[in-house]
Amino acid sequence: QVQLVESGGGLVQAGGSLRLSCAASGRTFSSSAMGWFRQAPGKEREFVAVINWNGGSTYYADSVKGRFTISRDNAKRTVYLQMNSLKPEDTADYYCSLSRKGYGSSLRDYDYWGQGTQVTVSS
Repeated sequence: QVQLVESGGGLVQAGGSLRLSCAASGRTFSSSAMGWFRQAPGKEREFVAVINWNGGSTYYADSVKGRFTISRDNAKRTVYLQMNSLKPEDTADYYCSLSRKGYGSSLRDYDYWGQGTQVTVSS
């Protein structure tokens, strides 16, 4: 069984930075792609970024490209999301997810989800 626990959310002013972390339990972390998604109030959950099993490949949503960076440390079973130049429209609950199916940007590509961490960007 895989458990994912996010941390690092909070309140930040526009233009600021936050780094989210997601700690994973279970043996499959180092062989699985990891993704970050977000869900703003009243909106559907949307893809943010994905990283493959060894960190050699990443992919981002257009809305965060150039501002967010996903990375992972397999020894620590942790995936990170560095968020820079934050905008009020980045306000959302952020979820990390694990995919046994491969490297994707769709919700259905992912098998396990964390509980989320809240990010609020003030203008």
